[in-house]
Amino acid sequence: MSTYKETLKWMFSKLPMYQRQGAAAYRSGLDSIKLLDLYLGHPHKNFKSIHIAGTNGKGSTSHMIASIMQTAGYKTGLYTSPHLLDFKERIKVNGVKISKEEVMIFVNSNKSYFEKQKFTFFEMSVALAFWYFNKVKVDYAIIEVGLGGRLDATNIITPVLSIITNIGLDHTQFLGKTHQKIALEKAGIIKNGVPIIIGEKDIKTESIFKEVSRKSNAPLYFAKKTTKNFTSDLKGFYQAKNIKTVITALNQLPDFNLNNSVIKKGLNRVIENTGLKGRWQVLQNSPKVILDVGHNKEALRLIAKQINEISYNKLYLVMGFIKEREVDSLLSLFPKEANFYLSSPNIERAMPLTILKTLLKPLNLKINYFKSIPIAYQMAVSNSDKDDLIFVTGSTFVVADILEYIEMKN
Repeated sequence: MSTYKETLKWMFSKLPMYQRQGAAAYRSGLDSIKLLDLYLGHPHKNFKSIHIAGTNGKGSTSHMIASIMQTAGYKTGLYTSPHLLDFKERIKVNGVKISKEEVMIFVNSNKSYFEKQKFTFFEMSVALAFWYFNKVKVDYAIIEVGLGGRLDATNIITPVLSIITNIGLDHTQFLGKTHQKIALEKAGIIKNGVPIIIGEKDIKTESIFKEVSRKSNAPLYFAKKTTKNFTSDLKGFYQAKNIKTVITALNQLPDFNLNNSVIKKGLNRVIENTGLKGRWQVLQNSPKVILDVGHNKEALRLIAKQINEISYNKLYLVMGFIKEREVDSLLSLFPKEANFYLSSPNIERAMPLTILKTLLKPLNLKINYFKSIPIAYQMAVSNSDKDDLIFVTGSTFVVADILEYIEMKN
């Protein structure tokens, strides 16, 4: 393949991709990624890593830690998923996305092997990240789990530190239908002798983490509130929990110089240092437009709580969902007087409008349906006044659709 565009087309069309296809592309188990890792020469063994799982907050936590480490002078790799606009967002070093050329080199050099072994899109992207971080010789790599933990393709690493931000009911068709079962899956990232940080202490899951860490001889730390008044440029009430987790985690890195001024600087330059988008992202102020990738009940409950703290005249909620969401219960979290502008994100896994209409028909809410997320957003902007609030949420893919629309518009 001679161009980056051709390379992406092959990646998206030839390899099973959970982000687009959902369960049909999901592979549980580490046999394939271990085979690929062996083929590449175990690149992840040549750099230190921090492994981060959790139902909510793992993306923000990953970016906060990366920003602080960059500020402290470490060459820092960052692997996260899914991407919003560009595949290269998944793999960064000191906030700079992997180049098109490096992606092409990796894919072209290994394409026949990928096809022969039928690796998934996620397995291939994880391998690319490890290969690239080794090639450029990062000091640390912050590795975000894709889904779950125990059977996630990232779980071949032995990190210097593991973090589980919290446990909520999400991806239950793969991880289990109770907090306890999901906790056990995420506890699968706990490694022998490696410190494990738990971001939120919960009576439903506390004993599971204690038992797994005991069996693994892994020092266990539950995040504690710091006496320092740390803030971040990532807004949203929920970021206070992530900051607490980050500070607790950094305290367990023996060779990390924990300087408060570096931490403060790093926390307040997360967006500048890493390019993170979609976390309580304010697009404009008149009317106020906010984007957030929150997509499960726990995340949307926190978003709804903070919306109630904002002063506005009318509320417009631009939302869309993937197929497995219990949409009626999610909408019930928000004020009944809100104007719901609903559509389907531009993704195969999107919940179709026909199903949305059927599910939501019994609800006594002000709901309008539109052909696309950008059209729903345009109508919300058109119908709103300067003192209104437009909030875009419900799915990572909804936020991606809006960011793509704005990018094309500009």
